[in-house]
Amino acid sequence: MSHEYILEGLNCHSCAMKIEDEVCKLSGIHQAHLNFATQTITIETLAQDLDLLPILQKKVNQIENGITVMKKKDQITMGLNQEAETWKGKSIWIRLIIGSMFFITGLILEQSLMVELIIYLVAYLTIGGDVLILAGRNIIKGKVFDENFLMSVATIGAFAIAEFPEAVTVMLFYQIGERFQDMAVHRSRKSIASLMDIRPDVAWVMNETELIQVMADTLQVNDRIWVKAGERIPLDGILVKGSAMLDTSALTGESVPRKVREGDTVLSGSVNTNGLIEVDVTKVFGESTVSKILNLVENATSKKAETEKFITTFAKYYTPIVVYLALALAFLPPLLMPGEDFRTWIHRALIFLVVSCPCALVISIPLGFFGGVGGASKHGILIKGSNYLEALNQVKTVVFDKTGTLTKGVFKVTKIYPVNTTEDEILKLGAYAEYYSNHPIGKSVIEAYSGAIDSEKIDDYEEIAGKGISITLSGDKVLAGNRQLMADYGIEPESADHLGTLVHVARDGIYMGYMVISDEIKSDSKKTISELRAKGITRIVMLTGDLSAVADQIAASLGIDEVYAGLLPHEKVEVFENIIKEQKKGKTLFVGDGINDAPVLARADIGVAMGGIGSDAAIEAADVVLMTDEPYKLVDGIVIAKRTKAIVWQNIGFAMGVKLIVLVLGAGGLATMWEAVFADVGVALIAIINAMRIIKNPTGLLGKK
Repeated sequence: MSHEYILEGLNCHSCAMKIEDEVCKLSGIHQAHLNFATQTITIETLAQDLDLLPILQKKVNQIENGITVMKKKDQITMGLNQEAETWKGKSIWIRLIIGSMFFITGLILEQSLMVELIIYLVAYLTIGGDVLILAGRNIIKGKVFDENFLMSVATIGAFAIAEFPEAVTVMLFYQIGERFQDMAVHRSRKSIASLMDIRPDVAWVMNETELIQVMADTLQVNDRIWVKAGERIPLDGILVKGSAMLDTSALTGESVPRKVREGDTVLSGSVNTNGLIEVDVTKVFGESTVSKILNLVENATSKKAETEKFITTFAKYYTPIVVYLALALAFLPPLLMPGEDFRTWIHRALIFLVVSCPCALVISIPLGFFGGVGGASKHGILIKGSNYLEALNQVKTVVFDKTGTLTKGVFKVTKIYPVNTTEDEILKLGAYAEYYSNHPIGKSVIEAYSGAIDSEKIDDYEEIAGKGISITLSGDKVLAGNRQLMADYGIEPESADHLGTLVHVARDGIYMGYMVISDEIKSDSKKTISELRAKGITRIVMLTGDLSAVADQIAASLGIDEVYAGLLPHEKVEVFENIIKEQKKGKTLFVGDGINDAPVLARADIGVAMGGIGSDAAIEAADVVLMTDEPYKLVDGIVIAKRTKAIVWQNIGFAMGVKLIVLVLGAGGLATMWEAVFADVGVALIAIINAMRIIKNPTGLLGKK
């Protein structure tokens, strides 16, 4: 069983990691993942009837106070309880102002040492009393190395060496920096929420004579809803009355509205731009397209990127190491170097402590990756994990399926070549043979046949994978498929060289002729191949079950120089396995059109499904889903991945660089507590703001999707 809870008031990333670790250790918990960006913890339990709320609240209280745990409804809940947070924020600022007044009094008035100590102590406790209390509680719980402990030790140490103003100054600017840091985190959460604010929670239904609003999660399949102009569609359904232009940009990233009429499928998250429409619900709230998309995006951070894992591990060891170095810095030089006094070196050690907090890294990096995933979804690209987002940077080989991926997959019968019968008879036999087929080629044959099909005449239907179809039609054995199917039944088809797929037809062992069925290349396929090469992709391959002549022509027109044609489904997997074996470095990515390519999608380092809009199969099968039929979305995905990586490493380099410089300067006596505070909270604030750039502009191309 999976349970989701909101942790209102969670602003500390290190606390989030501790909560996740501790919850995982609880009895009956299979696994837990806490998403800091959305304040959501997802817990999988072995027992169905386990009441987790009181257990979870108790465990959270042991780690961090001021966090309220609540069950998550069927909606995206980000940000904090506004009223409570506003009062909490105001009370903190009031304390800081009062404490600052005492601090200024101590600076202005000349008093005895004892009076001065009392004034500064009152200022210090007013400003940083909560930090001391939290540090004490965490020490009792065995959680020593956190920012509260570091700031407490550093400022108490400053008091111990009679640096009263400096102790209060450090605590004051630390608290101010923390408030601005919280504001930056909150703002980034709001930015993420705005990206994902595409699912309405209410719907209009008719109550006898008037429309009323109800919660969308209370509606069932076949219920009827009304959607007014300018509103988002809350649930997937069938349009039963009216017509509209739907803005699907939230799902696909495309700004051009789509015309829908009675009988058309409409997807949740789309905006009805004109007129009142009536929709019969086909999927409940939790199963609707937009719900699945939002759940995928929100849970993407459960699959952490290697950079995130490294920073999390690094932070666990970095802070204790710096603390021990600070101890060594405080006591070894005075003991080992003649003439050195403890006061000077303790002061330098305290600077070391202030600098050591890794908040800038542990907060900004997850926000950066989450922003990349959220920004990609805004562009119609679903990336199911931070690990896949990071892996897109390492792709060196891209393998494309042909039909429905590089070509439109919209087939038409362009020519019929009869041998022992007429064109109409071949088309009739082919249409009957393909009647139960879901393959695009089969559908094109049925569409080309203008006559009625009596399904009662069809018996012994058999679909032979990779070859064609066999049926009994009014007692006659009818075959429709490729040359291999004919050969299996001892029939010699005519040799032909046409640019298209050939469907040979035979009846009762007699060859009747063949049809030529052609596909069309997508308009952006050639541009996609060109841009992929420009982005550093060194090998581009096309796999297809089509004829070599057709595949070679399409590959040549697109600039693909490696083609494998005439492949059965299992042969695609075999060829792909060989491609992976030949890959010396980097990741291998496969792009297919959904469930038909599931085996290869599963085998690839990164499986990308095309045309995912409304397709549950595509969303389930792949690691990345392009929500339209445009292969160029893959290029956008790689651009977003590279931009995310660049911003993440900017934050790592900036944070570590500044901290290292201040640590060295502090050890040499050239840095003060002011620089130390900036190296902690100032750097964290800048890193968070930098991470927000990926949320605002994922591709880095202003004005372009």
